Amino acid sequence: MGIDLGTANTLVYVSGRGIVLQEPSVVAIDQNEKVPLAVGEDAKKMLGRTPGNVMALRPLRDGVIADFDTAELMLKHFIRRVHEGRTLVSPRIVIGIPSGVTGVERRAVMEAASQAGARDVYLIDEPVAAAIGAGLPVAEPTGNMIIDIGGGTTEVAVLSLQGTVLSESVRVAGDELSEAISQYMKKVHNLVIGERTAEEIKIVVGSAYPTDNHDDIIMDVRGLHLLSGLPRTVSVKAPEIRESMAEPLSVIIEAVKRTLERTPPELAADIIDRGIMLAGGGALLKGLDTLISHETGIVVHVAADPLSCVVLGTGRVLENFKQLERVFSGHSRSM
Repeated sequence: MGIDLGTANTLVYVSGRGIVLQEPSVVAIDQNEKVPLAVGEDAKKMLGRTPGNVMALRPLRDGVIADFDTAELMLKHFIRRVHEGRTLVSPRIVIGIPSGVTGVERRAVMEAASQAGARDVYLIDEPVAAAIGAGLPVAEPTGNMIIDIGGGTTEVAVLSLQGTVLSESVRVAGDELSEAISQYMKKVHNLVIGERTAEEIKIVVGSAYPTDNHDDIIMDVRGLHLLSGLPRTVSVKAPEIRESMAEPLSVIIEAVKRTLERTPPELAADIIDRGIMLAGGGALLKGLDTLISHETGIVVHVAADPLSCVVLGTGRVLENFKQLERVFSGHSRSM
C-alpha cells in the first residue's frame, strides 16, 4: 500500500488496483464516548458545524502529525476501508512525508502506521514521490526540479540519480493561502468566515497572476459581520483575493529562488532545458505556473494530475521495489 498522508487530503494506492481512496484528512470525534463518528469526506462536512460534544479535527498540521491518537484512528479506518473491513491484513506500507520533518516527526508517522496494522513501514520524501508520480526520470543522471505544494508544506527539490541533491521545505502552502484570505476578509470587509469558505474563495476566484478572463469574476461570500454581529453577504473580486495571497506566495517564490541559487551548475543547465515541474493541490491555483515562470525565467509545467502525484509515486515505488529501493528515507518493521 502506498499512502500520501497529507495535511488536507489522504490518498491510498494499492498494488494492482491503483488509487482506491481519496479523502480529506479530517476526523469527527464524540468527546463523551471518545469514539470516531466520521472520517474523511463526512467529517469534513462537519468542520465548524458541530455541537459541543462533537469535535471535527485535522490530525495533521504543516505536513506532520499534530494529534497522534486521531492520526492513528484515521489511518486504521482508511486501511480497513481499503481492505473491505478485513482485519487480519498487515500490509507493507510506503508513506510520503515532507522532506523537512525532524527525526521525532518521522518516528511518529512510522509508529502511527505500525499501530494501525502495517507489517513494514517505509518512508519516502514527498518531492521524490511526487517526481516519480509525475513521470520525471529520477533514476537518470539529469537534474529534475519539482515544487510540491500541499496543504501544509511546500517542498522544493532538485533530484538526480534516485536521490535528493537539494531540498527545501517551507511550512507555507494551501492552508496559509486560505488563512490569508480569511484575515483579508476580516480586515477589509469586517467579515468573519470559516475555513471551508476561505478554501472555496481560493478555488473559485483565487489566482496568482493577472489574467484577462479571470479578473472579471465576482463571488458572493457569506459570513458573520464583525460590527453588527449579524450574517452578511459581501461581493469579492479576483484581483483583491490575489492581493491578499501575495505574502504567502512570495514565501514560496523565495524558497524556489534559494534552491535554484544553491543548485550545482551542471544540474542547473538541465533544469533550464527541462523546466520545473509543479505538483500537489497548490499547483491547481490559477496562474501559479505563470508567476513562478515570470519570477525565475524558467518554463514551469503543471503535472497531469497534481493532486495524485505523491500517491502515484509511492505506488510506482511499491511495484518496482527492487529498482527503486534507494529512494527511501526511513524504514521500520513491526514484530
